[in-house]
Amino acid sequence: MIASYLPKYGAVLTLFVLSVGALDTFIAAVYEHAVILPNRTETPVPKEEALLLMNKNIDVLEKAVKLAARQGAHIIVTPEDGIYGWVFTRETIYPYLEDIPHPEVNWIPCKDPQSNY
Repeated sequence: MIASYLPKYGAVLTLFVLSVGALDTFIAAVYEHAVILPNRTETPVPKEEALLLMNKNIDVLEKAVKLAARQGAHIIVTPEDGIYGWVFTRETIYPYLEDIPHPEVNWIPCKDPQSNY
């Protein structure tokens, strides 16, 4: 299943590399922002709140990326932990994580998001 997507992604990546490679220079943008965190990071939040916080951070990053692209950036670097933050314990980060099914499970989350695979 995944193998069928590889040629498409490979073609897009190749076109991107060739278009940037044809330039003498390229413009890079680096963006840092204050991550929107729960009020108390030492206490686990419900999954719904974690998703809400991550979506708020994605909205902030999306605006910055679009602005950088309009200003001519070819590559945009965002914070590694810019979506969920960094001040968590093993227990409190859990609501921000996504379960990944075993590779042999034939499940497409976009087509069947409610499945428990």
